[in-house]
Amino acid sequence: MEQTTCAMIAIVGRPNVGKSTLLNALVGEKVAIISAKPQTTRNRITGVVTRDKAQYIFLDTPGLHRARTRLGEYMDNVSRSSVADVDVAVLVVEPVPSPGEPERELMRRMEQLAVPSVLVINKIDRVEQKDKLLAVIDAYQKEHSFDAVVPVSAKEGDGVEELMDVLKDYQAESPWYFPEDAFTDQPERQIMGEILREKLLTSLNKEIPHGTAVSIERFHERPDGVVEISDIIYCEK
Repeated sequence: MEQTTCAMIAIVGRPNVGKSTLLNALVGEKVAIISAKPQTTRNRITGVVTRDKAQYIFLDTPGLHRARTRLGEYMDNVSRSSVADVDVAVLVVEPVPSPGEPERELMRRMEQLAVPSVLVINKIDRVEQKDKLLAVIDAYQKEHSFDAVVPVSAKEGDGVEELMDVLKDYQAESPWYFPEDAFTDQPERQIMGEILREKLLTSLNKEIPHGTAVSIERFHERPDGVVEISDIIYCEK
């Protein structure tokens, strides 16, 4: 039997830097919802990529921010704890040459835990002069010693394969945690509930507050392939 390998990879960063967009681009499937509103991701979401004999397990995390509610505290704790017990942490930042406190906190955490780290500079499609990325790289390398720096545009798919090539170095001999055809650990009901929540965040503004949750009460696939769904939308107030 051929030996298989596996790598656990945490995707971390402040809210709205494009972590979920990057996860979807890496996996090639929609496993995390995307919204312009901050703190869209509430739980640690797993995406899985299996290539040849190697399996990559990506952990998308809520953005690190200053918590103001119990939900915020929970999301903050998920983000901090996700850096532990992984083979490599991918810090996603915007192309701005000034690390903020959320980035510094995550870099301190990676250093304390001695976790290998890769810096991903996302949204490079917004940078007209690519030489300006050098200032961003320099600013972050002065704060933390990254194994590699990869500029990407998760939205356009640029640099995604280059990132996958870098992540090959963190594979270790191990049995796979997921079947070869798996792309997430989320059940269908949870994915559908999150997609509905995404549409609420996209389509509504002041009508429904940001603090919403969707519970799928009924999920039935008819013989003709149409899926009938009944759900309850909970609002914060």
